[in-house]
Amino acid sequence: MDPAEALTDLKQISTQVERAVVVRNDGTLEASTLRDSAAAERIARAAGDLWQAADDARASLGRPPLSQLEVATPEGSVFAVRDDARMICAVTAGDPTVGLIFYDLKTCLRNIAEEPVEAAVADPAAAAEGGSDGEG
Repeated sequence: MDPAEALTDLKQISTQVERAVVVRNDGTLEASTLRDSAAAERIARAAGDLWQAADDARASLGRPPLSQLEVATPEGSVFAVRDDARMICAVTAGDPTVGLIFYDLKTCLRNIAEEPVEAAVADPAAAAEGGSDGEG
């Protein structure tokens, strides 16, 4: 599923999510629920920074790798979930249903994973090679 489409679905099923971004693990913003692209980029960078800080703390304590992250304040929370290719970050209002948010974010990432990262950057040469193998 296309990342923008997956975020649209996420917003429909997870009413507690106010804003969300999908970022490749190389830092490239793939999709956002925000209309302001500069704000989306700031959230994407901040999510990457949060993940890195938490991962550094985890490593210094000898703990297993991160699979998800929540930063909670009285005004709201920031959630992040990462797979091999991407991270999804969501911002919620105060007192979210934590387990449900993580479930919805993981589902969103799985839906996006059905379309590999490479599919987002079309390679005409590869497509031509794949189309000439006689299968069809």
